[in-house]
Amino acid sequence: MLENDSNGLLTYEYIANNMGNIDDDMAELVDNMILKDRTGQFVVSTARYLNAIDHDKYASSIDLLVKAAIAKDRDHVYLSYLAASLWGDDFKEHAAELSANDDNFRRIFKRLYPVGI
Repeated sequence: MLENDSNGLLTYEYIANNMGNIDDDMAELVDNMILKDRTGQFVVSTARYLNAIDHDKYASSIDLLVKAAIAKDRDHVYLSYLAASLWGDDFKEHAAELSANDDNFRRIFKRLYPVGI
């Protein structure tokens, strides 16, 4: 069924509609999401959703989705929503500290706020 997913939406909906019953399949679902979503829209939505459900439990999946979002969201349409969801609305105020401790944050922040162009 999810092999017919053309953009990640079906996989996102499957995850959202089956939460609590798919933990054993989460790695496969995340891989499918990363494969199917070309823009990063549903990769970001899935990372935000899993973070809201249980950040610690889904940390490895969130990490993979964030890395994929960095690569896929070339126009930086979704990265700011991801940053706020994962690190709080005040992430800019804590950018130095977060950058020092989190490579994903550093990479996202660098894309959102490039310096020295």
